[in-house]
Amino acid sequence: MPSMPSMPSMPTAQGAVGVAAPTGSRLEPTVRRPDTTASRPATPADRPTTPAGGPKAAKVVTREKLTYARVLLSQRIARTPGSPSGTYATKAGKAVAFARAQLGKPCVWGAAGPGSYDCAGLTQAAWKSAGVTLPRTAPEQAGVGVPVPPAEARPGDLVFFHDDAGHVGLCTGNGMMIHAPRPGAYVREQPVAALGEGTVHSVVRPG
Repeated sequence: MPSMPSMPSMPTAQGAVGVAAPTGSRLEPTVRRPDTTASRPATPADRPTTPAGGPKAAKVVTREKLTYARVLLSQRIARTPGSPSGTYATKAGKAVAFARAQLGKPCVWGAAGPGSYDCAGLTQAAWKSAGVTLPRTAPEQAGVGVPVPPAEARPGDLVFFHDDAGHVGLCTGNGMMIHAPRPGAYVREQPVAALGEGTVHSVVRPG
């Protein structure tokens, strides 16, 4: 008898992914499972990397430049005369503390401490204690630092008097200053106005 023709092999489950099985076969249609990754919270690894060029890279660079510009602006504001920086305030505090510790010491012409002072010797020694070097005489000290309006004087600022800036005191705040008034007197703290507001030559912020 002639041999029976061989039956075609049935497709396996692996080969029928996503395709319905032939009628009469025992294979069930493969059901696609929903993609759950869409609902998963994004992680840093999912973030796309910034390309080396293109619009996205340009936006990143622009954002960084704006951030840097804001930092520079805040630093400039901190250095303006009306807003002493934290570093200046710290140094000024040391200078004021030193000057206050000299209260009651005699005023002697040409003296720069530690037992007696003249006006410029006192301010020079006070700021030296804060790590800032000032010239020896009052007119010379008036030429260094940042000039500020008298109304904006802060503790630590130098207040100069007379047309030649020949006398100087150390501002302590609230219109007060510490200074060595004249030979024969003693280092004292008193209002700036005690010497006459019209006699104020200038105010300088050292550092």
